[in-house]
Amino acid sequence: MRTALLISAKDLRQRLRDRSVLVFSLLLPLGLALVFSFVLGGVGGGGDVFRYAVVNADGGPVAAVFTDEVLPAVVEGGAVAVRAAASRDEALGLVGSSDVTAAFVVPPGFSAEVSAGRPATIEVVGDVDSPLGVGVARSVAGSFAERLTSVRVSVAAALHGGSTRDPAELVAEAAAATDPLRLVDVPASRRELDMTTYYAAGMTVFFLFFTVQFGVTSLLDERRAGTLARILASPVRPSAVLLGKLTTSLVVGVIGTTVLVVATSVLMGARWGHPLGVALLVVAGVLAATGIVAVVASLARTSDQAGGWQAVVAITLGALGGAFFPVAQVGGPLAALSLVSPHRWFLRGLADLAGGDVAAVFPSVAVLGAFALVGFGTAYALTRREVGL
Repeated sequence: MRTALLISAKDLRQRLRDRSVLVFSLLLPLGLALVFSFVLGGVGGGGDVFRYAVVNADGGPVAAVFTDEVLPAVVEGGAVAVRAAASRDEALGLVGSSDVTAAFVVPPGFSAEVSAGRPATIEVVGDVDSPLGVGVARSVAGSFAERLTSVRVSVAAALHGGSTRDPAELVAEAAAATDPLRLVDVPASRRELDMTTYYAAGMTVFFLFFTVQFGVTSLLDERRAGTLARILASPVRPSAVLLGKLTTSLVVGVIGTTVLVVATSVLMGARWGHPLGVALLVVAGVLAATGIVAVVASLARTSDQAGGWQAVVAITLGALGGAFFPVAQVGGPLAALSLVSPHRWFLRGLADLAGGDVAAVFPSVAVLGAFALVGFGTAYALTRREVGL
């Protein structure tokens, strides 16, 4: 064991000297997580992602429903901010300068047209560089228009059926009627991660596969330099060499991931969950990544070849497992196929931890452990002849 630790310590000193391990284990994942969080994190985190302006040039009761009831309800839902504009020209100027994502313009006579049953429009003017936000604005206006249409149909049906009541009373009654379908929030045993935490975790586990390769591929560097043959010719057990290389990967992976967990929590506000549950997932994830990387390295002839193959494997598993976008939400065959990726189980364990206690991560930890066992077993079988085991 002492020999294995000495080999591992030597490899760690080399990697710290060339700074490569710092780049892949800290700088790149933290940088990309910050970028993803800045661009998309507010969607699920309650920030004002979409900024809208509204112009009420009508002033009538129907327009007031849209400006005083519908839009405030949208703001309460999160991720949207609404400001008033004095005129259409001012609203268009705000859109043109990208101060707002889109503008709602309620034209003069809107309420009168609606009350008379004639066609009426709400103008939505959007920023060409914000198609998603413009689409949301059109959806809000479209939902209000559908609501008005349903009121019209209800009143028309009542009058056609012989009702003698005042049409204004029928309009008010139809508008106040409760929707037959409503969306409500209910507690769940398993929750999805907020966007900030999701991308922090996704980039962490994605670059973990690049981080742990430094220990494993150093065996190929030793062979190319001729030092492996000299080590094996000395009174050093071959198993100690393999254990030392694997220990390097495990140490670098655990330390790098732990630093990222702390850094993203402090700098980005990521909420990883219970420390013990996170620790179990980190250790299991590092073991799984090291096992898979060990298999790839055992098939390669040089460290450069191993690095190229490992990059392909890491990117494929990362994309399939949801490191860049939540594949599980897509459903269908792709979601089922993502279960073969350790990334999916790492992220799933964190989501389960967000909605439960430490025991919620046990299934994911068990699957990651299975990845590690299969990987280490396969790598051992492939490399035993190389080191004389």
